[in-house]
Amino acid sequence: MKSIKTVGVVGAGTMGAAITQKFAQENFKVMLADREETYVQRGIGNITKMLTEGIERKVFTKEQVDGYLSNITGTHNLEDLKKCDLIVEAIFEDFNAKTDLFKTLSSIVNADTILATNTSSYSVTELAESVKNPERFIGLHYFYHAAKNRLVEIIPGAKTAQNVIDAAKSFSMLSGKDAIICKDSYGFVVNRFFVPWLNESVRLLHEKVANIATIDAVCMDVFGIGMGPFALMNATGVPVAYHAQKTLERLGSLYSVAPKLKEQALSGVQWSLEGDIDTSEEVKKNISDRMLGVVFFVCSQLLDEKVCNAVDINRGAKIGLKWKRGPIELMQYYKEENVWAAIHKIAGLYQMHVPVSIGMQYWNMQFVDLETKGSTAIITMNRPEDLNALNEEVMQQLDKQFTLANNNASIDTIFITGAGKAFVAGADIKFFIKNIKANKIKDIETFTAYGQEVFRKIDESPKKVVAVINGLALGGGLELALCADVLFAMPKAQMAFPETGIGIYPGLGGTQRSATKIGKPMAKYLILSGKMLSAKDAAEIGLIDKVIMPEDLYELIAGNMPLPTNGTTKLNTKWQLIEQFFKNNTTTSIIENKYNKGEMASEDAEKIVKTLKRKAPVALEIATKLIEEAKGCETELQHLQTIFTTSDALLGLSSIGKQVEYTGK
Repeated sequence: MKSIKTVGVVGAGTMGAAITQKFAQENFKVMLADREETYVQRGIGNITKMLTEGIERKVFTKEQVDGYLSNITGTHNLEDLKKCDLIVEAIFEDFNAKTDLFKTLSSIVNADTILATNTSSYSVTELAESVKNPERFIGLHYFYHAAKNRLVEIIPGAKTAQNVIDAAKSFSMLSGKDAIICKDSYGFVVNRFFVPWLNESVRLLHEKVANIATIDAVCMDVFGIGMGPFALMNATGVPVAYHAQKTLERLGSLYSVAPKLKEQALSGVQWSLEGDIDTSEEVKKNISDRMLGVVFFVCSQLLDEKVCNAVDINRGAKIGLKWKRGPIELMQYYKEENVWAAIHKIAGLYQMHVPVSIGMQYWNMQFVDLETKGSTAIITMNRPEDLNALNEEVMQQLDKQFTLANNNASIDTIFITGAGKAFVAGADIKFFIKNIKANKIKDIETFTAYGQEVFRKIDESPKKVVAVINGLALGGGLELALCADVLFAMPKAQMAFPETGIGIYPGLGGTQRSATKIGKPMAKYLILSGKMLSAKDAAEIGLIDKVIMPEDLYELIAGNMPLPTNGTTKLNTKWQLIEQFFKNNTTTSIIENKYNKGEMASEDAEKIVKTLKRKAPVALEIATKLIEEAKGCETELQHLQTIFTTSDALLGLSSIGKQVEYTGK
């Protein structure tokens, strides 16, 4: 697989500059090219402005921004791109302009340089015809604003080589993107349903079903979004929507450009969003039925054509478009009968064939992936749109995939990692809140007991289990990682047990496995304080075995890097003082200010006291008891009824991110 270190981006406009910024932020060397130096400098200026605004908002430090900008070089000479391992084209959507560019690039760069197009509408296979060695050509479709939006569609052409696809997947992960892979089909995945959704809103306006303000308001409510279709077209450019829809027209009458969209695009004027909102149920239903119907129809076509799978459709909407619920979740929510009715209505309206892929058997989504390479299995928690949070479905899939790997006689090592920004960001909080409010604590107990059984299988596996913490590992995620024989963390990883701060305690073995790994005093510190650890912190206290670079994961999986042997970690002075503090004091004495600070500075001791006083008292009491008694993971199950019937638990779980005052009840 080709290693990508230096990236070229051709096109210094809004998209090209944003892509360049993101690559630079992820520490790739980037060459931003355009046909004139003025355009290049304007692009770099826009990047500088955005990063500077990030400093003002305290998103970045000045030192970080200086580092990012030092990764960027500008050029108006395409010859300078010879040194690049990957070149991403991000010029305007004109087929001839793109093919001319690729002809020029393929005559300049090395034969193995990967060439990628960021097109949102043209066929990757057709564009590849302009390239020497088309097997190194691929589509990488980024979404606005590319420096912030994590989605990228990876589109292999008909001749794209597998090693190029693998390199694109690896690069996407290393550059902080969540990738969906799809067939080379017009509109790919997201634009295939999103652009007709925009187009349909204009048809509703033309038909006088409602005004713009009403259509936007209904869509915001139904799809759980912050901007309606007309506001979105204003933000990204009305002509962009028009040209994208024009490209899709070959797919049938549903995809024909709404005349009013063409008129607005050619006028160069944005939509006027002013107007009163019609709140009548009839109008709302008419808008909802049509807008949902178009999405359901197109997404069912995507499944028919096997452009991608159900989870990729859903992920594209949730990550790329920021929809609260993706199309597949919406179809599950509205149920098969209503989805059928909505799709048939659209099919009749536009004289289109009804898709076949309608029903629960087509809407199943896989969130835990299993891949085998020789004697190694790789399990990936792959639900990045929800930070890989654990719910009943995810836990069942983890159980199934781990059991398959564990029972495979040819496998000797099992890696567990996560996709996106998180390893696993804990359990799905909505599950707990729903069952507390419904007085179904038994369901929480059943889920937790099952989770403990799954984790026990991992912990006791005869295989070598390696956890690679790639991002957030909170609560249940850290508990999962602690089941492994070897724990790695990438530099940006963060770990914590936040449970006592949200009214509960770790219930999937956290109180037991953490104490085994780092000792009871440090386990108390982590669990009672909820302290967020960096990868460096975690290595210093022995919670993880080693910090690795993201690219090292592939070397580990290939067997080119040795696994570390578990040794004893010697704490530095900072951690020794914390360990001594929790060894010398009980939880009660700390909270009641009756502690012995030992050699710890008074201000440091006071910070710990202040932190513990903000936690839920019953959760602190139970967590302390479990750590001290050390009677096994199953003892955590004995207190679930108690903790989840406290008012503090519901308050804490319902107030994530807010500071609350607990009553101890």
